[in-house]
Amino acid sequence: MTGPRVVIIGAGVVGAAVAEELSARGWDAITVVDQGPLPAAGGSSSHAPGLVFQANSAKVMTRLARYTVEKFGRLGCFLPVGGLEVATGPARLAELHRRHGWLDSWGVAGRVVPPEECVRLHPLLDPDVVVGGLHVPTDGLADAVGAVAAQLDLARSRGVRVLDRHRVFDVRTTGDRVSAVVTDHGDLPADIVVCAAGIWGPAVARMVGMNLPLTPLAHQFAWTGPVPALAGQGAEAVHPILRHQDADLYLRERRDRLGIGYYGHRPMPVDAGDIRHWDEGSGDGTGSRMPSVLPFTADDFAPAWAHARDLLPATAATELEDGFNGLFSFTTDNLPLLGECAGVRGFWVAEAVWVTHSAGVGRAVAEWLTDGYCSTFDLHECDVNRFEAHQLAPDYVLARDCQNYVEVYDILHPLQPMEAPRPLRTTPFYPRQRELGGYFLEAAGWERPHWYGANERLLAGRDIPAPNDWAARYWSPIVGAEAQATREGVALYDMTPLKRVEVAGPGAAGFLQRLTTGDIDKPDVDKSVGSVTYCLLLDRDGGIRSDITVARLGPGLFQVGVNGNLDLDWFTRHLPGDGSVTVRDLTAGTCCVGVWGPRARELVAPLSDLDLSNDGLRYFRCARGYVGTVPVTALRLSYVGELGWELYTTADLGLKLWDTLWEAGAPLGVIAAGRGAFTSLRLEKGYRSFGADMTYEHDPYEAGLGFAVKLDKGDFLGRDALLRRREAVTRKLSCLTIADPADVVLGKEPVYHGDECVGYVTSAAYGYTIGAGIAYAWLPSELSEPGTTVHIGYFDRRVPATVATEPLVDPKMLRLRA
Repeated sequence: MTGPRVVIIGAGVVGAAVAEELSARGWDAITVVDQGPLPAAGGSSSHAPGLVFQANSAKVMTRLARYTVEKFGRLGCFLPVGGLEVATGPARLAELHRRHGWLDSWGVAGRVVPPEECVRLHPLLDPDVVVGGLHVPTDGLADAVGAVAAQLDLARSRGVRVLDRHRVFDVRTTGDRVSAVVTDHGDLPADIVVCAAGIWGPAVARMVGMNLPLTPLAHQFAWTGPVPALAGQGAEAVHPILRHQDADLYLRERRDRLGIGYYGHRPMPVDAGDIRHWDEGSGDGTGSRMPSVLPFTADDFAPAWAHARDLLPATAATELEDGFNGLFSFTTDNLPLLGECAGVRGFWVAEAVWVTHSAGVGRAVAEWLTDGYCSTFDLHECDVNRFEAHQLAPDYVLARDCQNYVEVYDILHPLQPMEAPRPLRTTPFYPRQRELGGYFLEAAGWERPHWYGANERLLAGRDIPAPNDWAARYWSPIVGAEAQATREGVALYDMTPLKRVEVAGPGAAGFLQRLTTGDIDKPDVDKSVGSVTYCLLLDRDGGIRSDITVARLGPGLFQVGVNGNLDLDWFTRHLPGDGSVTVRDLTAGTCCVGVWGPRARELVAPLSDLDLSNDGLRYFRCARGYVGTVPVTALRLSYVGELGWELYTTADLGLKLWDTLWEAGAPLGVIAAGRGAFTSLRLEKGYRSFGADMTYEHDPYEAGLGFAVKLDKGDFLGRDALLRRREAVTRKLSCLTIADPADVVLGKEPVYHGDECVGYVTSAAYGYTIGAGIAYAWLPSELSEPGTTVHIGYFDRRVPATVATEPLVDPKMLRLRA
């Protein structure tokens, strides 16, 4: 037998894909177990309508879907009839242009077509209703049950054991890792367990004490009787699959009938523990033995049938023949749950995955298991360990999953925050921020002021250009005034939501030296204490896992600024087994205010016992002291490119710190500034943001972060792979400027050189102190030279942009170093 003993729980389209992909990579000690008969075992895969639309705002989701289309095509389980998303009004048509931009950005061919072309592609459409559509020729219909059978057959041929009609009762653990799966037919020894149980996933995860943020929700689907206009159609389908998102509908053909799916009804959540098993009987009078199929609620579907008849008048000649409410998985951010449980080694999940992305997820999980990382897909948005603790609360999960069901086809702005449950996490400064008229958006549960109404007075005498209507949502001209005022005087920024962890112990310095690209463990410890190092975390393939700041507060004590829970998980997974290093999340018990601007020293120095001169606390140094009566840890660095400090203290003293700075700053004209100004200033200075500007798929040299890599310090994780990648850079993260303020873009838009899409935008904002729009974008190396002209696809327009030399502000660091 080759490879560890793997038991995959669930033989739906995801479990089958994981088994096939793992066996194709040489592992054969694999068992797939499912409670139902195969290939239709009774989960979501068994009733899935099979429509595959590839367009998605998340690059990883489009790439997972594209791989699924290609693989299912090779297996003979995919009918490429194309996909057509139709618009019946101007707002949706504009949204289809935006969705077309995502397709271009992520490498999938598509085009926005006029009404007459929509009707030519699908003659049943009412030409008086449709105003345009998005056509993707490679979309189509997946045969989910056929794909299960085909992938399991391939897996069996390589030695994989497939056991149907085996109900899982428990997952046994020994110490901190899995050891067996307990079934009604006996125990299955296991080194690795992959939970691909779909709607039963939360129940299986609970067997090892894991809280899986997934809710099964019932979703309506119905079949019409014969449609006369489709009479004589012998093929399964000949016209594109349809989406009418303004009416929450999708439609597909099945010979002379139409299938209609509907998201417009009330959310119908079901607890995973209450879903019956295959052998328990339906008990609903329908005669169905499929556990994932619930009785049809006709009243909920009535609006869908009316909308379908408006869109396709030919359906007036038929009636609904049958329908059902089928269970599907929803998550709090509409993304899959992939990866290894943080608390139980060897327990992996591949959950909340629809047929559309299933084969891609199978490939991703197989690579992750066999290689230790995934090289084909960037999975940072899908890692199951991405969530904060509050995001795992049952009430939160239920509320967010139900709302995501309601909004699944809505036009959502990139900055649009969740409306409930809020507020969840507030910083110690929140009372003062509300008094100042803070306009709050939300991220990871934190209430974050985007601008302050009290700063409207700053608009006097300033010419703050307005962006276009789309970019102007969740925007105020106050954002520009706050940015300019920061560069003119001094501003307070609430940096509390940025996650920080403590790494401590006698082995802490060596631990960070091995995991980061920076030189943390310098020989002269006395001089090293007080240093702040900007560096990177890399994976084995040299890809960037995160960018972090490491402040050395003592010989064995470090405060590390990270990007989220995945970084904490990464540190925890790599801890030495000898107990010489501990890692602790400090965020909830501490707070931070950034004091930045040319008058920052005038504000802070008189209040502090620290020497804040350039001869004292120098740039990228840290120290502990006091601001007034508040003990602080001061880091001299700045994400806005101005003189200043990050001042940390405990949460109980946060309000006192704010009030002390505010009172002393009044004669200096101190202001509070929000995230809108912060983003603008960050981009003017050229600072990268992990998760937007660079992710796992990028390396430091192409991201412009080679300066953060200290190759001469010795070995570190990813170093060998990075040396190979350094010699093969073919793309670069480039700074673009946009002349017209009305052409501000928001991110993820395609970038064209001539008629060819050559890259995509990562972060963007208007630069209020340079008077130009800014967009960072990935471009081929040959197009990254300053002065090169490209065009950004923004809805149905092409916006001219010029590659610029970065940073746009203070290239000699004179302002920053004061």
